[in-house]
Amino acid sequence: MKIAIGADHGGYSLKEILKQHLLERGLKVEDFGAFDTQSCHYPVYAEKVARAVAAKEAELGLLVCGTGIGMSIAANKVKGIRAAAVSDCFTAQATREHNDSNILCLGERTVGPGLAMRIVDTWLDASFLGGRHQIRVDMISALEK
Repeated sequence: MKIAIGADHGGYSLKEILKQHLLERGLKVEDFGAFDTQSCHYPVYAEKVARAVAAKEAELGLLVCGTGIGMSIAANKVKGIRAAAVSDCFTAQATREHNDSNILCLGERTVGPGLAMRIVDTWLDASFLGGRHQIRVDMISALEK
């Protein structure tokens, strides 16, 4: 599995930790930046990761900023993206199972590295349940038209 990953300056440090964690899990990672802590604009990286996921160049995406919220707002502007900002394992699992989220957004200022790795693992290990949830995901997709 290939994961597209990106962060702004506020999420750079956690992105680097999570990138290593993903590689240790045996996943392929494409890093879209940022590549340091110099101030930058999160929508740039959200768009790069979201477009890679939407184009099926990566199966899933991971975005990190200060809170994860800005990244999720920006990524969700790309057709076909269901990005979710989460800060606990329960919502990480639920957003994969119920919403078929394809981008996980985390906040470096709201989640420590240990919890962030557990959230990522929970999200990656969960899978979409389909059924009644598919109807709702289809309704979300219809909003993009």
